[in-house]
Amino acid sequence: MSASVVSRVPSRGGVPTWRKRSLWRRASSDFGLTVAVVLVVLPIAWGIITALKPEADAFDNSLTSLAHATQIHNFVAAWDYGPFGGFLVNGLIVATAGTFITVATSLMSGYGFARLHFRGRDALFFVYVATLIVPQEVLVVPMYLFMRDIGWINSYEALIVPWAFSAFGVFLMRQFFRTIPVELEEAAKVDGARHFYIFRRVMVPMVRPAMGILGLFTFISYWNSFLWPIIIINTKSRATVPLGLEYFLTQQGDIWNLLMAAATISILPGIILAVLLQRWLSQGISLSGLGGR
Repeated sequence: MSASVVSRVPSRGGVPTWRKRSLWRRASSDFGLTVAVVLVVLPIAWGIITALKPEADAFDNSLTSLAHATQIHNFVAAWDYGPFGGFLVNGLIVATAGTFITVATSLMSGYGFARLHFRGRDALFFVYVATLIVPQEVLVVPMYLFMRDIGWINSYEALIVPWAFSAFGVFLMRQFFRTIPVELEEAAKVDGARHFYIFRRVMVPMVRPAMGILGLFTFISYWNSFLWPIIIINTKSRATVPLGLEYFLTQQGDIWNLLMAAATISILPGIILAVLLQRWLSQGISLSGLGGR
């Protein structure tokens, strides 16, 4: 009797062995996912609970302190501190502008590397993608000197432009463009369409899932950036959210409950953007396994 037949023989309890194995694998997978979700959600829940506590109970984890976690006005105080609302506005300006430029340039560059044929295309693409291995810490000093020479110190331009040309974005868009059948372009060319028309009307609508993925990753990267803003920004009027959170750590003492309230507020834009782009993100994940040409 073959192994496949033996595996389907009912056990003493009347349930086939293969069915038991399937249930066991599903239970193990569900347990692993549950543990992963708890590990991700637990720090966020702890931060929210701390944000609702009085300052004196910030590190008290007793049941009594949990009962006192009702200080909703901490969020109002955190908003007015700094003022934190100005930091959020600066972060939204920088992240939105940076995301728009990054997606636009990645779209055009990705299309060029995927569909246009020119001498040295593959070598240039390899060199461009190889810049991903260069850490940001190596670039900040020469980048700061360049920003100083052109007069962009403490400006929105310095926060946005240096990191708006993403090798990762170009690579992602190129791979998505290569999954699109060439016959669509050839049909458009037969109708007399040129490259820019094909790019704008045929190709871009088909890579919207990739645009959603790249837009979300880029927005979060700009929003959470700390190293470059702390080097290039020297006034509160241009400080972004990570720098704004630093103002809650004062020489007189750290205001942990207001810091957690501000941190809770700061994660809302990313959550809202992820919800708005959920359909595109799902499509992008489902298409990520398609091979290119």
